[in-house]
Amino acid sequence: MNSVQPIPVVVLSGFLGSGKTTLLNHLLAHRGGTRIGVVVNDFGSIEIDAMSVAGQVGDSMVSLGGGCLCCAVDGSELDAYLEKLAAPAHRIDVIVIEASGLAEPQEMVRMLVANENPAVRYGGLVQVVDAAEFDATRAAHPETDRHLAVADLVVLNKTDRVDAAERARIEAEVAALAAPGTPLVGADHGRIDPELLFDRRPWTETRGQLSFEDLLAEAGDHAHEDGDHGGHAHTAYDSVSFTTDQALSPRRFIEFLDGRPAGLYRIKGSVWFGVPGHQERYEVHAVGRFLRFDPGPWGRGEPRRTQLVLIGRGIDGPALLAALEACREPDPGRARPESMWGVLRYAPRPAEEDPAGDTTDGPA
Repeated sequence: MNSVQPIPVVVLSGFLGSGKTTLLNHLLAHRGGTRIGVVVNDFGSIEIDAMSVAGQVGDSMVSLGGGCLCCAVDGSELDAYLEKLAAPAHRIDVIVIEASGLAEPQEMVRMLVANENPAVRYGGLVQVVDAAEFDATRAAHPETDRHLAVADLVVLNKTDRVDAAERARIEAEVAALAAPGTPLVGADHGRIDPELLFDRRPWTETRGQLSFEDLLAEAGDHAHEDGDHGGHAHTAYDSVSFTTDQALSPRRFIEFLDGRPAGLYRIKGSVWFGVPGHQERYEVHAVGRFLRFDPGPWGRGEPRRTQLVLIGRGIDGPALLAALEACREPDPGRARPESMWGVLRYAPRPAEEDPAGDTTDGPA
């Protein structure tokens, strides 16, 4: 567990059969050295989904069972599970909640945003859509439109089961239903790059007797030797890196984030603004429309600089870099404190530590 920054909690939502469990299993199988805590919210008394992932997460999985999480009277049950997973002994890096296929995602988001545990924070809502059953699902579940409207990132799954024209039609309809600028990722068998949701850490533990993770790593090595990259979704995404020792203008950077293209799925890194009274190191985390800034101290002797990684598909790298270059501020010491208001809207307030307080996390 990161003792400085709270653990992000990512919600996987989608109707029954959309492929949430398949996507979750893919994330677990390609997480590298990242420690993932999993909450499986099954509907019904037989927790088939929970059993299907149990072998991959061991003691780091809990299951709510018995119905939809959003139907709970309050968030105390979820709070207890999150507190268990966030315990320092588990050293969890990210928590993924696989919601019931009948859950109301907006209620789950409210529960997570209102969570009072400082060790965890809401990390975005990923809505999984079945491309092959899109029209049938909307007809049977009109609330689909409402769910898409609150998603931070939409995964159009099972794209291998529709032709190009049908996929284009569905993508256009999803874009019209989702909030403006919501990224849409195509996938088959739930194979998306885990880096779109969280950072993958390198292997650091000494391997003795072969574990499940060891076997997965070996299988991945053999696949690379055989030239098979079919299971590695990272081959379909572009990555752009930006570094500068010059401070960024908070207003221009927020304008850049507000206008980022739909193909830009993930932004991560740290930003140096240098505005008087706000000279901390601002960690930035964006998944789709979701945006969060976490201010914190600089390390001893650490240079003041901005370092960002942007991940997407079909993105114009040179244009993104040019836009970020335009955000540079040669004299941040002259900036007024109110120029930080746009950034602070997406940063935790002191009130977050007060049980009566509210948070400011949310989509940009």
